[in-house]
Amino acid sequence: MTNFYKLPLSVLVLASLNCFAQITLPVPRNIQTAYVKGTRNTNGAPGKNYWQNVADYTIKVNFNPQNRNLAGTVSIDYTNNSPDTLNQVNFKLYPNFYKKGAIRNMPVLPEDITDGVQIQELSINHQDQNEKQWTIDGTNMTVKTPVILPKQSIHFDISYAYTLNKTSHVRTGQVDSGAFFIAYFFPRITVFDDIDGWNQQHYQGIQEFYNDFCHFNAEITVPGDYEVWATGDLKNANEVYSDKFARRINDAATKDKVTDVITGADLAAGNITVNKTANTWKFEANNVTDIAFAISNHYIWKSSSLIVDPKTARRTRVDAVFNADHEDYFEVINYARKTVEAMSYQFPKWPYPYPHETVFDGLDQMEYPMMVNDNPEEKAVDGIELTDHEIFHTMFPFYMGTNETKYAWMDEGWATIGEWVISSVIDPKVTDLFAISGYEYNAGTENDPPIITLSTFMDGTAYETNSYPKPALGYLYVRDMLGDALFTKALHYYIEQWHGKHPMPYDFFNCMNTGAGVNLNWFWKSWFFDGGVPDQAISKVNILKNQYTVTITNIGTKPVPVDLTVFYKDGSTQLLHKSIACWKNGSKTVTLSFTAGKAVEKLILGNGYDADVNKADNIWAVK
Repeated sequence: MTNFYKLPLSVLVLASLNCFAQITLPVPRNIQTAYVKGTRNTNGAPGKNYWQNVADYTIKVNFNPQNRNLAGTVSIDYTNNSPDTLNQVNFKLYPNFYKKGAIRNMPVLPEDITDGVQIQELSINHQDQNEKQWTIDGTNMTVKTPVILPKQSIHFDISYAYTLNKTSHVRTGQVDSGAFFIAYFFPRITVFDDIDGWNQQHYQGIQEFYNDFCHFNAEITVPGDYEVWATGDLKNANEVYSDKFARRINDAATKDKVTDVITGADLAAGNITVNKTANTWKFEANNVTDIAFAISNHYIWKSSSLIVDPKTARRTRVDAVFNADHEDYFEVINYARKTVEAMSYQFPKWPYPYPHETVFDGLDQMEYPMMVNDNPEEKAVDGIELTDHEIFHTMFPFYMGTNETKYAWMDEGWATIGEWVISSVIDPKVTDLFAISGYEYNAGTENDPPIITLSTFMDGTAYETNSYPKPALGYLYVRDMLGDALFTKALHYYIEQWHGKHPMPYDFFNCMNTGAGVNLNWFWKSWFFDGGVPDQAISKVNILKNQYTVTITNIGTKPVPVDLTVFYKDGSTQLLHKSIACWKNGSKTVTLSFTAGKAVEKLILGNGYDADVNKADNIWAVK
């Protein structure tokens, strides 16, 4: 047997990655270390030594809509499943984004600047601590702890308070005088993983989140005329809702039709909630990465449900909760229901993993486990595209647990292709080309780094194109090349291996290779790691009688499918197609042939999804 432990680390990793032969992907040293330690596997699956830490949260908050003060307690049982001994625990205080002096890459109005999260009491294993035990730096809080050995747990109790923003609505805050979307509202323990250790990245606004899969019990106390919607299952509906409304909620969860749970007439009549002074709403969610809630005293509620898993007959309830003045929102329940259905049965063809999904009429375009904070849209097409994009995030990042902070493309890219595919399912008249023209304009400029570039290094145009259209096009081109069945098989392999865990980019690439049984490294490297631009041209057309031979040249370096449309003078068309596989071996040209049974008017190369920085050479007309 070879003494592998004597070989250099780089030799071991490169040898293992050669399981996909010709082309290997450049692997950073910290990822190489994960392979050697056995926490990750070069076939894409979690390694035999993979681990992740977990916490059990009990949260009790009281929110006052008048002054926007949120005061609460959080009790946490945190288990160290890592092989490391810890002597500190890092927390995220996300509301400190609005704290005076915080570093931000998104604007905040002066009236929303606060003193941040006030830690009033903190105890460890029921022993009170003084302020010398913790340090707050921006959105990070480091707490000194007794030694936490591997497989050992520690208990925290924290009392805290902060003021919710009234304007400057960055994912959370007041929507109007009687509606609020409240996220990131409690001190939570940061991810400690096998790649970076503690996640020390500050939340600055543009880059998003990275949280562990945990168990949450939340008790949310609000004035009696407010209803609450949240991540997780409402455990005490009969204690907070009048009987009629509790029955309607249960009814909606069992039927396909749309149920009016709360109507405008109900709001006018009152008596929706049990207690007129205050109610405490209890929610429970297990194995999710976050919890958010929303409240309103004047929103109506439409609900429906559907079977998402025919094998078990499991249903998901879908809700639209909104201001009745926003007439466009009356259709959102249908968009949302069709999105959940399409995700379960068409793309990615995975049973929707959670018991409910609530679309709340807010001031942002942001996703949370089982919740969406979406602004109203004037045009139906915009409402469709926004609704399906944000709900698609349920799979990525929430079900898959990706690190949005470092790898935005691992969730936004998927939500973008999900939007492209599902929008036309909801309405066949819609062709969703979101963000593609932006990539074509930006490609090859100084603002166009490789997709694999960490999202923490980017903002503005570079962040947008690297997070949304570029990766989505990559996924789309692979789907086209493999065919829907094989692509779905590969994607399901990835989901099976990593749902409820924390996949990194190489886990995705290697899972797709393994799941498809196809070496895709040539494409991953070209599209995700290398620079360059997509640029194809019709370079030659030969005609012999009615036989046409068309030469397509790949002027750029990015592989893009070849779609050539033949326009005949009688108004009919014919499409000729080759997938990105035609460029696999480094060819710079490809030929397409067709027999024209009638007069040809022109040839046009490309469709809306074939990115191309120069379309002037994509048209050939008969002279």
